[in-house]
Amino acid sequence: MSTAERTTRKTDGLVGRATLARGTTAGVGAWLLGYLVVYVSKSAAVSEALRGVGFVSRLLGGEGVPAWKGVTWLFLNAHFVATRFPTIAGGTRTANFVTREGGSALTLALPVVLLLAAGVVATYGRRGGLAEGAAAGATVALGYLPLSAVAAFATTHAIGTTEATISADPVTGVLLAGTVYPMVLGAVGGIAVGLLD
Repeated sequence: MSTAERTTRKTDGLVGRATLARGTTAGVGAWLLGYLVVYVSKSAAVSEALRGVGFVSRLLGGEGVPAWKGVTWLFLNAHFVATRFPTIAGGTRTANFVTREGGSALTLALPVVLLLAAGVVATYGRRGGLAEGAAAGATVALGYLPLSAVAAFATTHAIGTTEATISADPVTGVLLAGTVYPMVLGAVGGIAVGLLD
């Protein structure tokens, strides 16, 4: 290792500012691209599936469910984040429309592929061992977490003027989709760069 590389590693630490910025940007890009792909490919089917719920909501004095909220629930389902919805008896049920029978394996694979790629982007051009690659790749969570958290909380939809709502599970939305998925898959992408280096 040259003196310049040693100095860079000392001042950079395990993950430097440039890597943090690249990882954050890659995380935001992966989230937005994943959402866009799901929106383009599934929004018509989601709108159709939510038509009955929208009718009931309007009947009870509210608004129909916008397609963007339904697509967000579906995108979070691809991260194993359940959607919560009210039952006729007054309780709450959860469902994952991607993993149930007839769900799309491609939708389930989409965040995995995008986060692996984001980990590669975050680590690209960085020198160091596998631990440094994993740490650099995991920085994609810095961009992915805020969007997942906002999506989990901002997509709650009230059914009419009642207390009943449809929403993503906020705990798994933050912990699983926002933290575990990007950190683990980003780190794997970073390790892959180290192995190929």
